[in-house]
Amino acid sequence: MDSDLELVKRCLRREDAAWEALLQTHTYRVYNLCYRFTGRSEDAEDLTQEVFIKVFRTLKSYDPLQAKFATWVSRIARNHLVDHYRRTRGDRVTSVLDDQMPIADASSGGNPESSVESRERSEKLRTGLSKLSPDLREAVILRDLQDLDYAEIAQVLQIPEGTVKSRINRGRLELARALKRMDK
Repeated sequence: MDSDLELVKRCLRREDAAWEALLQTHTYRVYNLCYRFTGRSEDAEDLTQEVFIKVFRTLKSYDPLQAKFATWVSRIARNHLVDHYRRTRGDRVTSVLDDQMPIADASSGGNPESSVESRERSEKLRTGLSKLSPDLREAVILRDLQDLDYAEIAQVLQIPEGTVKSRINRGRLELARALKRMDK
């Protein structure tokens, strides 16, 4: 049996340890998704907490026959991010990213030089992603940074797989152009 499904069943039986295990398993992924969309760690932390409140409140509606738990959580996160964007777009500049915020990256391995290079690559990627339209950015993030497959992305975004593939292709091309312009 899927470990997430077992944890969900235990959560529904009000076992606190099961809820904590689900949080530990999925928080990093949801936080990264929120961070990639907002570019600000404080906003990403708040949004991550709000996403898990929604997950907790709607946990009994989760249907394992419809999607994997991670996909279901990603869909809730994506919908919450869209709602957040709609609520706040009037009082913020969406393309502004805080360059001083640390970037979640586990690839440094302790070497200071490689750590700096990794940080520079991450910042460049974040800047490039910020130049994409929200539709293209979310498709690229879900595929290339969150490692969801096409079917899972289609479920999360509630669009056909063909549209997912098209958005990922266009998003990657636009991202490559943006990154190339930054190298000049």
